[in-house]
Amino acid sequence: MKTTTGFAASLLVCALFASVGPAADPPARKHSNLERLSLEHLAAAHADVEKLRSQRTDVPPRPGLTDYRCILHAHAEDSDHTGGTLKEMLADAKRAGVHAILLTDHYRPPTDFIDGRWRGLKDGVLFIPGAEVHGFLAYPQKSIMKRMDLKGADFVNTVNVDDGLIFLSHIEERKDHPVDGLTGLEIYNRHWDAKRDKASLLSLAFMLTDPKKLADLEKALRLYPDAVLAFQCDYPDVYLNKWDEGTRRKRLTGVAANDCHHNQIFIVKMVDAETVLIGTNVDADDKMRKITADVRPGIKEMTKGRKPGDVLAKLDFDPYYRSFRNSSTHVLAEKLDEAAIRSALKAGRAYVAHEWMCDATGFRFEAIGADGKPTASMGDEVKQVDGLKLAAKLPLPAYVRLLQHGKEVARSEGKADFEFTVKEAGAYRLEAWLQLDGEWRPWIFANPIYVK
Repeated sequence: MKTTTGFAASLLVCALFASVGPAADPPARKHSNLERLSLEHLAAAHADVEKLRSQRTDVPPRPGLTDYRCILHAHAEDSDHTGGTLKEMLADAKRAGVHAILLTDHYRPPTDFIDGRWRGLKDGVLFIPGAEVHGFLAYPQKSIMKRMDLKGADFVNTVNVDDGLIFLSHIEERKDHPVDGLTGLEIYNRHWDAKRDKASLLSLAFMLTDPKKLADLEKALRLYPDAVLAFQCDYPDVYLNKWDEGTRRKRLTGVAANDCHHNQIFIVKMVDAETVLIGTNVDADDKMRKITADVRPGIKEMTKGRKPGDVLAKLDFDPYYRSFRNSSTHVLAEKLDEAAIRSALKAGRAYVAHEWMCDATGFRFEAIGADGKPTASMGDEVKQVDGLKLAAKLPLPAYVRLLQHGKEVARSEGKADFEFTVKEAGAYRLEAWLQLDGEWRPWIFANPIYVK
């Protein structure tokens, strides 16, 4: 499958909201995707990001655990529609502060996605091999090439041997898929944001063939690259609904699908004075779209003084560095090795963050006993007792929502601390939002604490 991952964002209000009843909606959108992509709104969002970063404070880590930034659902050198390399991925991971990458090769028999791939520490970054296959992110402990034809529960059980990990992927394509036997599922996927916004993708094609709009887009990428990649990012309701439904019955770890390929370098190439080709860095010329001046008159200005075959524009939307900042999965583990990262993911000691807005490192979501001491963290089960509270600490004041089985039970605004007294059992997860350009945008999604 050829993805469109590349498209892959504050002013703080200090008033505190009171707790509210169930079924409250998340904050409403204020700007359309195309409005977000305008220079005016990109500049406003960027300015708010700079303010937020200046207000950030460190949160003391939970004793014995380190907050590692990890990337799941990552592609390099694994298909004809993947533009990036492993060396490029490693360099950008170091630059972005990523500690571990869980690769998900597209399945290409007889190539083995476990044996022969990068595994272990590479210049300080941990690599864990895996595959995107049969609708899953599969991370078996050892090669399963002889069992790749298995389907359904048989395939899930094969991956799970010896504490393998398996996550349901691209939820929009399999809303009714069972979650039995799974480690968890994607709760955010940048590809879905692009996939459901074909109007913006068409508008981008028009921008590439209009000299003035092309100049604005080039300026936007130069000045506000993170905000450009995030212009389509939205609340992942389809993914979260599936997760909330599943955690009613079992523990399921929610992870971010970075889905990075570095395949969204948009290219405009001259055919003749009145014709251009539009495509990406992974498209052959015969797969690119041909557009003429009859449809886009600005093409004549773009081709003036140029010759056939010239590249008239080349805009890189999704270098790995930018994709890694767009979304990541923070894993709370004892150390940076494969066994510890696998164990923490299986236990649900993780949260998803959109790092481009502000570094979420240190975020804590815990159960607090009547004695005021932490008794459980994300992914843990805890017994319902009198005085039990759920508490969060954030590096930055935010709009916080606490949800029980997908229904909002409490919220607060403008604080970096959150606390809620638990009255009944259930799976409780937490969201934190930041305000950019006058609208709230999701920042953190915490894995649930399961109150029994």
